[in-house]
Amino acid sequence: MNMILRMKYAIIVLLIISFAVSCNYFHEHNNNLSAFVPDSVIQQAPEPPVLVFGIPVDSFTVVSDQIKRNGFLSQILLEHGVTMQEIDQVIRNYDTVFDVRKIRSGNNYTLFLDTDSAAKARYLVYEHDPTTCYIFSFNDSLNITPFRKEIKKLIRYAKGTIETSLWETMMEAGYHSSLAVKLSEIFAWTVDFFGLQKGDSFKVIYEELFIDEESLGAGKIFGAQFTWAGKTITAVPFIQEGKETFFDPEGNSLRKAFLKSPLQFSRITSRFSSSRLHPILRIRRPHFGVDYAAPVGTPVLAIGDGKVISAGTENGSGKMVRIVHNSVFSTAYLHLSRFGSGIHAGAFVKQGDIIGYVGSSGLSTGPHLDFRFYQNGSPVDPLRVDSPPVEPVSEENKTKFEINRKVVESLLSTF
Repeated sequence: MNMILRMKYAIIVLLIISFAVSCNYFHEHNNNLSAFVPDSVIQQAPEPPVLVFGIPVDSFTVVSDQIKRNGFLSQILLEHGVTMQEIDQVIRNYDTVFDVRKIRSGNNYTLFLDTDSAAKARYLVYEHDPTTCYIFSFNDSLNITPFRKEIKKLIRYAKGTIETSLWETMMEAGYHSSLAVKLSEIFAWTVDFFGLQKGDSFKVIYEELFIDEESLGAGKIFGAQFTWAGKTITAVPFIQEGKETFFDPEGNSLRKAFLKSPLQFSRITSRFSSSRLHPILRIRRPHFGVDYAAPVGTPVLAIGDGKVISAGTENGSGKMVRIVHNSVFSTAYLHLSRFGSGIHAGAFVKQGDIIGYVGSSGLSTGPHLDFRFYQNGSPVDPLRVDSPPVEPVSEENKTKFEINRKVVESLLSTF
């Protein structure tokens, strides 16, 4: 009997020791407990919902398309179970958030539909531009909410040597086309982009904008250089009187009173001449202008601020606009296909405004712009006009400008 009791006692002691050791082991290795638990028992953290435009797509059937030509928002929604009363209420109550009359054909839209047989549209997302969408909600609450995509900005350095044109050099190097436009705007008054030569070059420090890994193009320009006809011109951005413009290292504005050309990209087919063989009349007579070949419909820009003194058809000149810029200078734009919005005698225009579009009206063998420049009423060669600059950096801003200049020139010298 004593033997049996002693055996029971021994078993109890072993069990106690075993339990204590086990507890101590798990206490020391509590981070690895999952190794002793079957996979079926482990609780996985729930997957976060997939959001598109901030909407959980797992809860809906998603349909994407483009606004058709002459298409209406109401037509799209009515086809997907939204009532005309709901549509009218949203449009009227939220017209200050978004005016549906601004919807453009070709833009993308996305419908979020119920997954049941009714498949009613609960949301319509209209992509107004690359950065902004408008969410039309047809749930318990009817509303329109703007949704702005996150824009990422990356600092970029770019340089190149011209072979044929700035545009082709940019494209071959893989730069966004907007960078060529930015440079042409900055140096429009100091570089003749129609007279570029092989070996001319550029450098630029800029930010490139991205949405969803897709480039929107060049944003802010932090500094640039252009070497043209053996002369290097540096553009230093500086804010003066609340507006950022570009200056040369001496503090003179790169913005002149006139653009170098009324077209951004084109080619010269005929220059200023006192005796040119007319391509249609086949006689020699003066050609007091510069012809730029460009496709029909290419925007024609006013090269400077001024007043339109005529906009109409004038015999062989076809559709033509004349602008007086000041008491000394005036310009004329011939052979247009049509006039720009609001362009008529007496209208005032700003530099860069679209005053018409390239055409072939009048005596013309093909689409081109005949651009003419007058000084004190007499025709002068537009390519030889030395345009005066606007206001330079003021005396009170020169110290700040010097800091900008040194930083820009230092950065441009690093690549």
